Amino acid sequence: MPRPERSVLLIVTALFCPLLPLGLTGCEKKPAEMVRVPAGEFLMGTDEADADNEALEFGLPHPWYEDEHPLHRVNLPAFYIDAYEVTNEKYKRFVDAVKRPLPDDWMNGTYPEGQARFPVAYVTWFDADEYCRWAGKRLPTEEEWEKAARGPDSFKYPWGNLFNPAPAHISKGPVMFASAVAVGQYERGKSPYGAYDMIGNVWEWTAGWYQPYPGNEAKNENFGRVFRATRGLSFMGIGHYPPDAYMKVAAIIARASFRSYDYPNSRLTDLGFRCARPAMWYDVVM
Repeated sequence: MPRPERSVLLIVTALFCPLLPLGLTGCEKKPAEMVRVPAGEFLMGTDEADADNEALEFGLPHPWYEDEHPLHRVNLPAFYIDAYEVTNEKYKRFVDAVKRPLPDDWMNGTYPEGQARFPVAYVTWFDADEYCRWAGKRLPTEEEWEKAARGPDSFKYPWGNLFNPAPAHISKGPVMFASAVAVGQYERGKSPYGAYDMIGNVWEWTAGWYQPYPGNEAKNENFGRVFRATRGLSFMGIGHYPPDAYMKVAAIIARASFRSYDYPNSRLTDLGFRCARPAMWYDVVM
């Protein structure tokens, strides 16, 4: 039986939404192909440390985990995030409408044959930002992206706390995959909230600058308002590591809290995006 307060809200909505200006966000229907992430706290970042300086031994400039410190609680209002990375077919409707430059791998005004449901790539941060706005959404913040990926229990990976390359389209060794794949194929890898490919397929732009979290005292010369934060790993290899170390490094980079970054005008073969938007009161009660 419906809760009395919910019944009242439904009646008010039914009576007054048709009378309000078209497009009023409080009266929107639930968005298609998006998943709802409820309001509340989650644990962001990590308190793990690269005690053995493995990253430095591999020639990296900073220890593993350093830019993810400290582990901290973040309280977010409810929001929606795309269930899938934005696809070529969706992005084509956008570029046709606004005459935005085409991704570098498109020919004759369209995406490669057979790749309608592949995630769009070769898009700058500005392209991604404009697409989301055109679609009535926005890029997710790092906080939103990480919560959507980790779920209510703040898993290390969308599928749980144990690394397993099988549920994601990521390189399983030094030999890379040739390309991305159609979105939504890795059912076992979707996040607890139902978002697919948050690890693997393509890296994803977020709204935020690559900046330190509050309380982070790392001396990272890349922090600031130069690079945009990216999340989620891709189908490409993770770098040239010794064979016996490759999967150990992959386990670190595939975590949902792992942060990467790129210049906002970068166009890369394995960098795409998904969009987000706030949850409205009508969405919540319905």
